[in-house]
Amino acid sequence: MNFYLLGYPVGHSVSPAMQNAAFREEGLPHKYSSLEVRPNKLAEIMKTRIRVADFGGASVTIPNKIEIIKYLDELAQTAQTAGAVNTLEYREGVLTGHNTDAVGGIRALTEVYGNLSKAKVVLIGAGGAANALATELAPKVKKLMILNRSIEKAQRLSERLGDNTEYDSILNQTCIEYSDIVINATPLGMSPKINESPVIPKYLHPNLLVYDIIYNPLKTKLMSDAEKIGAKILGGLWMLVYQGLEAFKIWTGIEPRAQTMYDAALGALEAMRH
Repeated sequence: MNFYLLGYPVGHSVSPAMQNAAFREEGLPHKYSSLEVRPNKLAEIMKTRIRVADFGGASVTIPNKIEIIKYLDELAQTAQTAGAVNTLEYREGVLTGHNTDAVGGIRALTEVYGNLSKAKVVLIGAGGAANALATELAPKVKKLMILNRSIEKAQRLSERLGDNTEYDSILNQTCIEYSDIVINATPLGMSPKINESPVIPKYLHPNLLVYDIIYNPLKTKLMSDAEKIGAKILGGLWMLVYQGLEAFKIWTGIEPRAQTMYDAALGALEAMRH
């Protein structure tokens, strides 16, 4: 069966290495490959590559996570909640959209932090990834503060969630001083903006866990700033692995070894740098 990563651009992705390593380890004869799809080509790809007999499933990334919804038969609860799709399941002619970002992101976080019930969390961003994470986080944490450039977007997201959720402008970062966890769910720190961070370093403190969901570079400027003052750090590669692992389970019913996927993803990232 053929599995794809649908997005544009996708040349830098480590998902093929990660998923193919899991297929090999599980003895499955499937192939996962990148498929560059601009939004205006989505309709054509759905006909020629997706709704076909040898299609097994797909991951969906920027800029197609919302656009793809109109081509699907069903949305799983995870995708409805997130308002975006990152995984396609195809069974008996029915195409279902799922979202494994939040589950993957929170699993990576809890493995490092532990129980979240008393945690005060600052989430930076209010886009697709932030929406998915915030929805999963809000019921699990003591307090969630959403900071964003567009305060209206932060407000909309906050009002959709529980009473323990507040919002503010990204310019007001004093709340970080009183927080346990800071999560960057913006692209700031990714190439080409690798020397930028969404957090003003003076607000970081040693008792923080700083979680940047960016995985390339492995250590962002935000993470380096946090490390310098003795804060704990977590990069986005484990989130990528766990969301990919959830997708693999949806496609095959099998839970692959997370370490196999992590090692393959890390190897692919290192190969890109040389």
